[in-house]
Amino acid sequence: MAHEYTPIPLFDALEYLDTTLAMQTPHVKSRLPDTLSANDVLADYSRSCGFLKAYRGSAETFKSYRREVERLLQWSWFIQAKPLKDLRRNDMESFLEFCQSPLKNWIGIKHVPRFYEKNSLRIANTEWRPFIAGISKKAHKEGDAPSIKSYVLSQNALQAIFAILSSFFNYLEQEEYTFGNPIAQIRQKSKFLRKHHGKKVIRRLSELQWSYIIETAEFMAKENPNLHERTLFIMNALFGMYLRISELAASSRWIPQMGHFYKDMDNNWWFKTVGKGNKERDISVSNAMLDALKRYRMSLGLSKLPSPGESLPLILKTQGKGPIEGTRHIRKIVQHCFDKTIERLKADGFTEDAEMIMPATVHWLRHTGISEDVKTRPREHVRDDAGHSSSAITDQYIDIELRERHASAKKKLIKFE
Repeated sequence: MAHEYTPIPLFDALEYLDTTLAMQTPHVKSRLPDTLSANDVLADYSRSCGFLKAYRGSAETFKSYRREVERLLQWSWFIQAKPLKDLRRNDMESFLEFCQSPLKNWIGIKHVPRFYEKNSLRIANTEWRPFIAGISKKAHKEGDAPSIKSYVLSQNALQAIFAILSSFFNYLEQEEYTFGNPIAQIRQKSKFLRKHHGKKVIRRLSELQWSYIIETAEFMAKENPNLHERTLFIMNALFGMYLRISELAASSRWIPQMGHFYKDMDNNWWFKTVGKGNKERDISVSNAMLDALKRYRMSLGLSKLPSPGESLPLILKTQGKGPIEGTRHIRKIVQHCFDKTIERLKADGFTEDAEMIMPATVHWLRHTGISEDVKTRPREHVRDDAGHSSSAITDQYIDIELRERHASAKKKLIKFE
């Protein structure tokens, strides 16, 4: 029975992708509905792997696409009992409704690894689930625990499903594996996606909140320089150069190095990085950011500025050798600074500001840096440093119109004298 099936992970990490289903085939076959051919399932899986490998240049993009493709395969095989080539528009509408309200045994309450190593073998983690019921950071700090009953699929998550699966079916159609794109054929997308009129809200910090955060990082660096000079540099880099967290962490496609800070013929300093979409760009380095780099390097016992081609990793582990790999560790470093800032804000009587920082993520630092700079710099310069594909994206950070709109509304009367 489909309702009795508890999902097992289908896709491992990229380096194990080719061998995952071969290893899992006996488990998958034993659970397949009688009406579904094992050959169709293997063909679906092979095409899905081919699609996912196209995103091996970006670890975060690969994970996002793997998540959505896996959810679809799990549902298509074990709930709908159909291979990908037989899915139609009405099937995809049913799938989207399922994503909004999955079966209870498809929902987990924490993120766990899909597979783990045991006796040199990759073993599927039985605690893994395709959907996760989460809670806000504020609720977690207040002692609340996530519950399956609290599962909600956000609008952003729904938009990701539409975008990713539309790309997936376009790929399958180009491969002549399917005919048509059933996700693109859904005419009443408004049934699932709410339209927002007006400018997108940018999650950012106020000037007061950012001042407290960077000051907190400075206090931490003074108290424990061996550990927190790195914290201070990370906070400066995320804000001052609008870096995405993936642009600071080492990955298979890019390892940020000291030598990626370089000086041009005009004695201007730049930072070279590889960002979203595996696109390389050069970011202009301000005098303040250059001072932050000098301080960080001196704390490591290095010269003030890097020499050309210096290959030392930019963000080093505190224990062992080499760079910090993956984004999780950097998230923890930033969150620790946020937590200390919240304590300071509350102690100084800024309770509301402290509450507003609780849901903040690393990406808010990038948003805040961009939002501050568009006030004084040409938007084209900010656009290129941020790696935005168009000026329209940068324009979302210009909030002068919103301020004027709100100012004109403040004195509106509801009750006339």
